[in-house]
Amino acid sequence: MLVAARTQREPALANAGGHAAHLPLVAAIRSPSPVRTTPIALLQRRNMALWTALLAGVDSCPPPLSSRAQAVAEYLAEHGASFFDELSDGTRLLRTQVEEALAELVAFGLVNADSFSGLRALLVPADKRPSAHGRRSHRGSLFRMEDAGRWALRPGAAPAFRPGARQAPGPGLSQADRRDAPGNDAIEHIARTLLKRYGVVFWRLLEREADWLPPWRDLLRVYHRLEARGEVRGGRFVEGVSGEQFALPEAVGLLRKVRRAELVGAMICVTGVDPLNLVGSVIPGQKVPALSGSRVLFRDGVPLASLVSREVTFFESMPAAEEWSAKNILLRGHARAVVATSV
Repeated sequence: MLVAARTQREPALANAGGHAAHLPLVAAIRSPSPVRTTPIALLQRRNMALWTALLAGVDSCPPPLSSRAQAVAEYLAEHGASFFDELSDGTRLLRTQVEEALAELVAFGLVNADSFSGLRALLVPADKRPSAHGRRSHRGSLFRMEDAGRWALRPGAAPAFRPGARQAPGPGLSQADRRDAPGNDAIEHIARTLLKRYGVVFWRLLEREADWLPPWRDLLRVYHRLEARGEVRGGRFVEGVSGEQFALPEAVGLLRKVRRAELVGAMICVTGVDPLNLVGSVIPGQKVPALSGSRVLFRDGVPLASLVSREVTFFESMPAAEEWSAKNILLRGHARAVVATSV
């Protein structure tokens, strides 16, 4: 799934098996370390090269690595994937120093782990984690660095840390990656991903996507080829939007079904980072920030109210009882609470 980053930090990447990495736009981080608000994207490992190819032209000037992070990276470059204990013994660093070094490398997108346990451990303060030699509870076992499995450098980063290398790469791509512009395969993969995400795509949908995605003109060439093959359909599916539109064949049938459906007053509440949050871009209204704390409430597919900074804003007037019910749904905190009401 495509999860677009809308902050100066890019999301972590992880495949279906749980290997974690980070896309390299972290120049604004003063103290490089993963935090609880770091956005995360999930994708299949075999598609990782396609996604990272999109960042070939991104200009990032990260600060140099610390001596401890450099030592851990050089050890991984020489010995390959290693467990936490092996890193501690091989670099002769304290366990807390190895954790700090790994946190820096993770924030810069230079290392992968076998599971999410390592990232969870880095997000939990050290004083709240179980001791390495103490009793392990079922919950505590999730927060130990020892349970993260092996740590390894991101593919393509190892040569820069081997003896004789002039300097370590920053959180961006390798020099070879930077020379290569996104190929047709990468652009077509993004075009298909957007279709799977929205069902119908047009240029205004890109307003809420990451800046490093291919421009609409490149995607348009892909959609024209797919339309010529009969894989997608071109037409006018959304009113009030100029420009060409493309849709999956199954999405066209769903649109017709929704148009003929009877209005029953069904409500659904989504977070601000959900792809359904198109208020202020495709859907008229005040834009709702793409933050996990923001929410949008829909009734029969039409935005009814929003929650931003704990303040509820209604997009249309309604009776007091209905306002109270809508506000209750927004404040309840359910990302996808579905409530049927009579109208």
